[in-house]
Amino acid sequence: MGHPVEREPGEAAASELPPGQRLQRGWPVTHYGPVPKFRPERWEFRVFGATADGDKRCWSHEEFTALPYTTVLADLHCVTKFSMLGAEWGGIPARTILDAVPPASDVTHVMVWAEYGFSSNLRLSDFAAEHTLFATHKDGELLTAEHGFPVRLVVPHLYAWKGPKWVRGVEYMTADRRGFWEERGYHNIGDPWKEQRYSYQEEPGDGPEL
Repeated sequence: MGHPVEREPGEAAASELPPGQRLQRGWPVTHYGPVPKFRPERWEFRVFGATADGDKRCWSHEEFTALPYTTVLADLHCVTKFSMLGAEWGGIPARTILDAVPPASDVTHVMVWAEYGFSSNLRLSDFAAEHTLFATHKDGELLTAEHGFPVRLVVPHLYAWKGPKWVRGVEYMTADRRGFWEERGYHNIGDPWKEQRYSYQEEPGDGPEL
C-alpha cells in the first residue's frame, strides 16, 4: 500500500516509486484552466454539507492561516507519470478541519472544492489520513500562484489530482459523488501503488457509476 515515505528532501530510490512512475527533478506546473487571481479580502475557506451540527463554518484568509501549522515530509505522484520525492510541505492538517467542524456520523466522503468550481472527491478515511494537509508552503517557501497559492490540498498516498490547487472549501457527503476529473475518466480512488489511473480500471465498489 502507498504510505508517505519520510526521508531527507531529495533522497530517493527508484524502488520507492509507484509502478509506472519516473523520478522528477524539480516541480513541473500542471493544471487545467487559468491561474486564479488571489484577492485576500474576498477569500474564504468554507466547510459545509453534512456537518455534525448542521451549520457551515467559514474562515477568512487571515483566520485560516492562523490555524495550527505543521510540516510533513512526503512524496507527490502525478498521474502524468512523474513523482517528486521527499518534499517538505507546510500547512494545516486536514484533521484540524475535521476537529474544528466535525462531520455527521454518516459522512463517508468529502468533496474538496477549488476555484472555478473545480472539485475532487475523497473517501473520508483518505481525507482524515495523518499526512493529508492543506499546504501553504513547500520546502519552507510560500507556494507560488502556479502551484496553488494560497492553499492546495496534498494527499501523499493518492495521485496528485486528488489534491486540488487553489482550494476554497470542503463539503461533507453521506454518499460518494465524482469530482471534476473523476467525471472525465480518471479513477475514483487514485491509489498510485495500485496504478489506479483511469475509470475503466475500477472494480465494483470503487465509485459511483459514470
